[in-house]
Amino acid sequence: MMKYLVLLCDGMADYPFEKLGNKTPMELADKPNMDKLAKTALIGTAKTVADNLKPGSDVANLSVMGYDPAECYTGRSPLEAASIGIDLTDTDVTLRCNLVTLSDDENYEDKTMVDYSAGDISSKEAAEIIKSVQEAFGNDIYSFYAGVSYRHCLVVKNGTTSLGTMTPPHDISGRVIGSYLSDHENAKPLIKMMEKSCEILKNHPVNLKRISEGKRPANAIWLWGEGTKPEMVSFYDKFGKKAGIVSAVDLIKGIGKLAKCEVAEVEGATGYIDTDFEGKANAAIELFKTCDLVYVHIEAPDECGHRGEAQNKVKAIELIDKLVLAKLVDELEKYGEYRILIMPDHPTPLITMTHARDPVPFLIYDNKVNEKGAETFTEETAKASGVYYDHGPDIMKLLLK
Repeated sequence: MMKYLVLLCDGMADYPFEKLGNKTPMELADKPNMDKLAKTALIGTAKTVADNLKPGSDVANLSVMGYDPAECYTGRSPLEAASIGIDLTDTDVTLRCNLVTLSDDENYEDKTMVDYSAGDISSKEAAEIIKSVQEAFGNDIYSFYAGVSYRHCLVVKNGTTSLGTMTPPHDISGRVIGSYLSDHENAKPLIKMMEKSCEILKNHPVNLKRISEGKRPANAIWLWGEGTKPEMVSFYDKFGKKAGIVSAVDLIKGIGKLAKCEVAEVEGATGYIDTDFEGKANAAIELFKTCDLVYVHIEAPDECGHRGEAQNKVKAIELIDKLVLAKLVDELEKYGEYRILIMPDHPTPLITMTHARDPVPFLIYDNKVNEKGAETFTEETAKASGVYYDHGPDIMKLLLK
């Protein structure tokens, strides 16, 4: 029976970067397994983000999974809420609640976004802080729910998504926040909570301990990514294949749950370069026992891009190749026939440290078919192939054809 692997390397694509000798991380990385597949694979580029949508991992991953965001996308945070297990009503509005580190400037508007991830705060520490946030702001309207690491959720009863621009914190690293705060009337209560959270969290026991250990404190909340309850057809009903999901982040796990996929829980999966790569590979191996297709999402390249960590981004790609891809190719050989799709969801260029909407490289390898391919798998070799898909969801159809 044919097996399908999707290896989604979040944010892997990039632009040539001066500190990497004007090469991209994909060009510089030692990735013998990807490059070996590339030699006989179909290689090309695909547009995963429509012109009228923001280049987020939500829209781009829906697209790669074969779902048209124009038909099912209602916002980022409802997808994460599904993973956390929040039962939304049709009138609920959800927002992503980041725990962030802001500078100590006295006036809120003058503070700088020091770290959108609060120093990669642990889920255990974050849960204590979100509990305090809920005690301070929670009521019949507002409910805060703990997620993973710095990523959490706010549910607003009978809320609205007309909030102006609620800027993602990873888009403004190192910038003064004042000009990025929504001035929409409907957003004022949310902005006020964000401001007041600084007072509440400044001397929180978790933060005092983190500071004593030389770590960044989670000294504020940041709300963004508003949305409403989505409706999605199951992956099986859409494609006739049973699918499984492996990811560290609630966004991807939430998409998986809404698509009625089997979602693995991987202890030690963090979403950063310290994640348990082998644990993810093992989880995929286990899913292949019952699933036709396994979607392995790895966040590390994206996180390194957001932080401007050039060498770590190269290293993340190398670890994916060595610890995940190599192991899964060996496993798939046991099934006889298999296909592998490798691609990022969007670029996260080191030079901008945020998402871009450029078409991304993809590779589809079939162990029974020899395509022309290329010597290596990079942004340029994919572009040079001349193969281009303007509609991202078509890539899943191509994989499963």
